[in-house]
Parts: sequence; structure tokens; C-alpha cells
Amino acid sequence: MAMAPTVKVVLGTIAFAIFWVLAVFPAVPFLPIGRTAGSLLGAMLMVIFRVITPDEAYAAIDLPILGLLFGTMVVSVYLERADMFKYLGKLLSWKSRGAKDLLVRICLISAISSALFTNDTSCVVLTEFVLKIARQHNLPPHPFLLALASSANIGSSATPIGNPQNLVIAVQSKISFGGFLFGIFPAMLVGVVVNAVILLCMYWKVLSIEKDEEDVAIEVVPEEDVTSHRFSPATLSHVTSLDSTSNSPMINVESLRNRVSSSENDIHIASSGRIESTRPSNSSKEEDLVSQREESIPERTVVTSEEKEGVVMRWKRVLWKTCVYLVTIGMLISLLMGLNMSWTAITAALALVVLDFKDARPSLEKVSYSLLIFFCGMFITVDGFNKTGIPSSVWDFMEPYARVDRVSGIALLAVVILVLSNFASNVPTVLLLGARVAASAASLSPKDEKKAWLILAWVSTVAGNLSLLGSAANLIVCEQARRAPQLLGYNLSFWSHLKFGVPSTIIVTAIGLTLIRG
Repeated sequence: MAMAPTVKVVLGTIAFAIFWVLAVFPAVPFLPIGRTAGSLLGAMLMVIFRVITPDEAYAAIDLPILGLLFGTMVVSVYLERADMFKYLGKLLSWKSRGAKDLLVRICLISAISSALFTNDTSCVVLTEFVLKIARQHNLPPHPFLLALASSANIGSSATPIGNPQNLVIAVQSKISFGGFLFGIFPAMLVGVVVNAVILLCMYWKVLSIEKDEEDVAIEVVPEEDVTSHRFSPATLSHVTSLDSTSNSPMINVESLRNRVSSSENDIHIASSGRIESTRPSNSSKEEDLVSQREESIPERTVVTSEEKEGVVMRWKRVLWKTCVYLVTIGMLISLLMGLNMSWTAITAALALVVLDFKDARPSLEKVSYSLLIFFCGMFITVDGFNKTGIPSSVWDFMEPYARVDRVSGIALLAVVILVLSNFASNVPTVLLLGARVAASAASLSPKDEKKAWLILAWVSTVAGNLSLLGSAANLIVCEQARRAPQLLGYNLSFWSHLKFGVPSTIIVTAIGLTLIRG
């Protein structure tokens, strides 16, 4: 593609630069409007500067990607309501054998859940469990938070629904869900294991020391306390105290009544024996009748009806949760069969809305509509930047050296994707390079074209582990940890993440590239 006129190139570059700054640093002092508003600003500037027309801007919005993203977010909301992530959290502490076993378990569970429910969702939900377990076992949270975020990024690379950039690649490349999964899954599996080994090597001493010091405490603390952080039995202690204090005055009143009645009986018996002697028997009969009435059937019926209602509600809950899981499994099977991914996700989402049989507004309000709007603005901004001709000119210069049929070409392509993903973010990188890399590989063979798409998905996703700003999942874990002082508030710094992220990203990316097949 030839370069556009100079004015168009300059204005388009300015609009894209504004979008990039606000997307990477959403709280810049001179314009702290956030990522979503920043993407809309970049899109608007592209139209105002006449880099693209309004019709071209609307055409740049990829509706299938938005539909797939919306559907997966709705399904994730209902899975969270069905306690799926609570069960995943329980797996973290179930029969744990120490700090090292816990770290490896976090890596595996985070990777699997991210592949099925997106990395951002997994990090939002599982961070709280990880912090709770770290505090419960008196362990440093730093290695476990790194394990959660990095494994979530690696695991999300295996499926088209694992992260936003994979959604874009799956729709643009038209690679089936199964082809995507089987092409990257070996690299993902080995990458998670290698990442866990790197974490163990870096933090072996820290984890060993903490385990030796707190070995007894780990055995004493029950597993239920770790997984039931939302429901504490201690909150019911005031009921017991109220009952105990209310019983004591009742006992005093009854004792006074017995003393008074006994003295009266003695007086009456002393004055007239036969007449008064018959009254206690009559009064005892009346008391027996009253006690029988008090222990009558209606009270038992009330208790029984409440119990039955509770049982019915529990079975309804179990049935509803089973339906949610079955619909999710059906969605995954449909995706593996090659059905349209966008409409499959939307259909599953609507099926869950109908099965819930109540107003869906509370559930739909949990969907991140700001993310959908961000994508709309990003589509327009990136399309406008592409029309300046700058990305095409840069790729034309690099294409002879970055072909996927040579080891050196794959290495150079991986370095370019790695750098761009950390400077321009992974989704814009995929939008900028995807079509060009695929077209270059398609000139070799269809197999190389598919391999090029999978390399782009793998490297752009794992690149998020390089720095704290490289992935939204990293920022989510950092923010969740910082905002949880009641569980163990912790600040994951940029440099502490970089010390682990650089070697892990380079090693995992390199090993994974050798396992990706077209």
C-alpha cells in the first residue's frame, strides 16, 4: 500500500499517538479520561482529520468480534453465579501439600480457567482466593500473584475465546476452534510447566523457609476457612449469645413462680385438706392439656413446610447450576464442531438468560460494555492508521527477513510482535500486523498461513508477561491485590514483575514457537 499524502500521514499519526498514550497510560495527568474514552477520541480524530470517512469508520467496526466478546462475557457472568469459580478456588487449597504444590496448582488452574473463561475473568475472580490462601498459610503473596497472572496469559493463548486478540485472530483467519486449540495447545501446556519451573527456581528459598516455619499452622487451619471467605460462621455468634442471656431471666421467673405456688399449696392444705387436695390434680390435668395443645401438630407442620421449602429451593438451585454447566459445555462442543463462533456464544448467552427465568438486567449489567466501546474506537483508530500507509511501508521493509518458512524469519517476526505488543498493546498489534503477516505466509502455502496466525496469537499473548503493563490480566491482579486490605493488601510493583517477566517471556515464547504447527 502506497503512502498517503503527507498531511493525512501526519494527522493520522497524531490521532493514533493520542489513542496509544491513553490506551497504555489511561490516567495521564494532562488528560485522565481512561482507555475507553481515549479510544473514542482517537476514532473521532481520525474522522475529523479526514483520514477516513464516517462510512469507512462504521465499516471498520468488526461486529462478529464484538458479538463473540459479548457472548463469552455473558456466559462468564452466569458461570460465576453458578459458583464455577468458587469451585475452582476450592481446588487451590484442596489437600495442599505445601507452598510449592500450591504454586504449581495455581499455575494449572489459572491456565485452564483462562482458556475457557478468558484470562481477565479468571484473574478478577481467582485473585481473592489466592490472597486468602497466602494469608491462611502465612506465605508471601508475590510468587502466587505472579503465577496467577502469567499462567492466565499463557493458558488463554490456547483457544479463540481465551483473550481479545485471539478473538480477532479467529474471526479474521477463519481458523476453526478445534484447529486453533490443537495448533497451540502443546505450546501452551509446555509453556505453563516451564513458567511454573521458573517461578519455583526464583522463589524456592522463600517458599521453603515459609513452609518450614509454618508447618504446624498449615495443618491446624481447616480447608473450609480458605474457601468460605464470603460466609463466616462467626457472624452467627450473636444469636447464641442472645439465646443464652435470654434464658437466665426465664429461669428466675419460673423459680419464683414455683416458690409462690408451693407456699400457697402449703397454706391451703393446712386449712382444708380434702377440698384443696383435689385442686392440684385438676390443675395438673389442665397443665397437661395446655402442654399437649402447645405441642400440637400445627407447629410441627410449620417446621416441616419450611424444611420442605428449603429442600425444594436447594434442588432448584442444583438444577439451575447443572443447566448452566450443560449450556457452557454445549457451547464449547459447538465451537469444536466448527459452528459460527460469534452466534454460538450469543446463543449460549441467551439460553442462559431464558433458563434463569428472571429479569436479566442485573446479570447483563455485569458485562463490561466499556470494553466493547473500547474495541469499537480501537477498530476505527487502527483502520485509520492503516490508511496512512505507515504500517504497510514498515512491513514491506521487514517482510523478506520475517518469513515463517525459516527459523531466522520466525525469530525476527517473534521479536517484532513481542516489542509491538508491549509498546502498542497486543490487540492493536494483531490488527496492524495480522493481515500482512498472513498474506506474506499465504504466498508460501495455506499451512504456512495458518502457522503465521498461530504464531501471532502465541507471541502476542505470552508477550503480556514481559512487564506489568503488557497485559490487562497483570493490571487486574495488581489492582485486585492492592484493593483487598481485609484479605492481605499487597502492591505488585513494576520492577518486581519485570525481574520475573523478562526471562519467563523469552524462554516460554522460544520453547512454544518450536511446538506450534500449522
